[in-house]
Amino acid sequence: MRLPGYDYSQPGAYFLTVCTQNRQCLFGEIENTQMRLSDAGQMVQVVWKELTLRYPGVETDAFVIMPNHVHGIIWMTSERRGEVLSPRNDPDNNNLDADVDETSNQGGETPPLQRSKLGQIIAYFKYQSTKEMNRIETKNAITKFWQRNYYEHIIRDGKDLQNKTDYIEANPMLWDEDDNNPRNNPSA
Repeated sequence: MRLPGYDYSQPGAYFLTVCTQNRQCLFGEIENTQMRLSDAGQMVQVVWKELTLRYPGVETDAFVIMPNHVHGIIWMTSERRGEVLSPRNDPDNNNLDADVDETSNQGGETPPLQRSKLGQIIAYFKYQSTKEMNRIETKNAITKFWQRNYYEHIIRDGKDLQNKTDYIEANPMLWDEDDNNPRNNPSA
């Protein structure tokens, strides 16, 4: 599922989809094209927002919780010439780390960010949300909250970013046609 040889810790934007185990609708329901979050959905939202606290080289962007999956955009950032590159100051996402020298720390400067791999961030997101879910649902502890893997797409440019953002924002309105909607896939 991953692009062979690609460094998933390098700066850039990544579109993600993470589904619940067996596509169980745990996060709430769509009512009149609006997502109404359950307690589990609210907890997932909190864990997503806290990713930026746990990973200083990460910014979260567009995000939506659906009844049985989430879509989001994560930005991996890097330091270069004293500034943090992010979606705000490099919207084209072109080779952001070309001038980063990870080994030098001359003159007592703050060392460059220790970059995490995208897979580590998603693993933490899944682990932490499962832990929190089991904490609030002690009677009905869920051992397998998320499916084993996740879908990712490397965002290539500003147009790709806009397309993925539009998709995320429109997702609740498209639930009736969504392949993840159990009504559209009764065998799943």
